[in-house]
Amino acid sequence: MINWIASLPNFTAYGTPIYFVYLLLAILPLSIGLYFGKRFAWYEALVSFIFIFLMFDGASWQQLISLIVYVIYQTIIVMGYHHYRQSNNSSLIFYLTCAVSILPIVIVKLSPAMVGHNSLLGFLGISYLTFRAVGTVIETRDGMVKQISPWSFIRFMVFMPTITSGPIDRYRRFEKDYQAVPERTAYLKLVNTGIYYLFLGFLYKFIIAYFFGQRFYPYFEKAAMADPSPLSWNLLGVMYMYGMYLFFDFAGYSLFAVAISYFMGVKTPMNFKQPFKSKNIKEFWNRWHISLSFWFRDYIFMRFVFMATKKRWFKNRNVLSSVAYMLNMMLMGFWHGITWYYILYGFLQGLGLVVNDWWLRYKRKHLKGMPHNTFTKWVAIFVTFNFVMFTFLIFSGFLDTYFFGNTH
Repeated sequence: MINWIASLPNFTAYGTPIYFVYLLLAILPLSIGLYFGKRFAWYEALVSFIFIFLMFDGASWQQLISLIVYVIYQTIIVMGYHHYRQSNNSSLIFYLTCAVSILPIVIVKLSPAMVGHNSLLGFLGISYLTFRAVGTVIETRDGMVKQISPWSFIRFMVFMPTITSGPIDRYRRFEKDYQAVPERTAYLKLVNTGIYYLFLGFLYKFIIAYFFGQRFYPYFEKAAMADPSPLSWNLLGVMYMYGMYLFFDFAGYSLFAVAISYFMGVKTPMNFKQPFKSKNIKEFWNRWHISLSFWFRDYIFMRFVFMATKKRWFKNRNVLSSVAYMLNMMLMGFWHGITWYYILYGFLQGLGLVVNDWWLRYKRKHLKGMPHNTFTKWVAIFVTFNFVMFTFLIFSGFLDTYFFGNTH
């Protein structure tokens, strides 16, 4: 059986144009049903199973097994806590449940640093599924999730369009959307918007991201590595090419996920909203990888601020917000991986938020006459854009090779 699975072709989600041909043909009956006001849940489950299977078969068959075990594991945790929460609300049990839910991703992230190789527990998308599972536990604790069944939770966890790289949805939003079959006019609008996102995603991922990532970036990478000076203009090329590639590749993928979700009658939230138009780093995080940044904002930042305020850990609220920003972004850095460049990336993003808050307070108090016009707006956008690009250069890991793995 394992040999047969390993011999099958593997289809990376949204990896090639032919993938979309198969996928759109497969979900066509589902779209026809939604047009007539019917959701064929059984057919959707079948299509989802087939395409998820094709994402993790072939050489990725071990990830398929890990995925199945992981989903069963998280379902037991969430359903167990849901049953417990009906009559109890111990903070200790809540934190233990969250810890147990997070444990697999902690093992996966720590394994390369601790034992020198990736954990067998890992699979593509484990981070995003962890956010969904832990978010469901938190919302159950808060009383926002009052009813949940094993099947509805599994359906939410392995929703096919978003399983590997998000966007990160919330259970109660997803389930409300799923149960309310859209009226015909509303569904046609979803399809129309989905078609636009699909073509925009093709432009982003297969054209623009291709040139930045496959044409321009390798040129500057090679030139930077060959330059004997410790810092060069080619390094700036690496910085900008990587940053633009990262955006267009990930934004393109997210547009695909949202588009297919719309075709399936689910309004998955958008992940990017023109982030490079941001006038400060706080606005940037309201536009960049929105589902992730809002998850950290709601479940880490806001809860830490609430707890610290309640227990009076800080006398100064500005100090409290600064500590919360640093904690929030450092955790995000560690989430990406236990390497110096991910951790430094998180630190700099947190520091940027702290400095931004300080600047806004200083400007309100001491620079009341400072003009707000088109010029100052573009200066703010320019500064924010370049700060973001610099942190992306660190995030890329290129500097690790450039400074520590370079032989020139």
